[in-house]
Amino acid sequence: MKIIRTIFLMLCTAMILQSCIVSSGKANMTYFSDSGKEFKGAKFTSINVPMFLAKPVIKKALREDGEDHEDLIRIIKKVSKIKVLTVENGDKTMLREFASYLNDNNYEDWATIMHDGDRINIRVKQNGEAIKNMLITVNSKKELLFVDVKGNFTPGDISKMIASASDK
Repeated sequence: MKIIRTIFLMLCTAMILQSCIVSSGKANMTYFSDSGKEFKGAKFTSINVPMFLAKPVIKKALREDGEDHEDLIRIIKKVSKIKVLTVENGDKTMLREFASYLNDNNYEDWATIMHDGDRINIRVKQNGEAIKNMLITVNSKKELLFVDVKGNFTPGDISKMIASASDK
């Protein structure tokens, strides 16, 4: 009976962790996977982050930071899904086309932050007062990073997050 229980637990664990698979494709961002465009020389790596694993780690790191991050912890509780895509050898044309795609799909540009030579852009998709989707783009000299965050946010939540990032 112990063997059956152990096998069952291992199968359940494997099914739960399959959402954390790292792939070398561009499958988790619609624009890159469905556009049909050839991104010559670009190398894509995508990660779907399981929230039941990520939330406790992020909350613990914020609490151990020594500063008051209770507002950020409340915002993290509202996150339902995170997808990350990194692009090596991406170019400015790719970024311009992606920005145009976001504008065509009702994303609003909320903030652009320069930090250590990297350009961080925050765009949100808003429906009335509810923000269901936030896309964070980090453009460094070596690679591009796209973080797609789904949840149920308010404009105040996003403003608090931007202010906490800008204070550093």
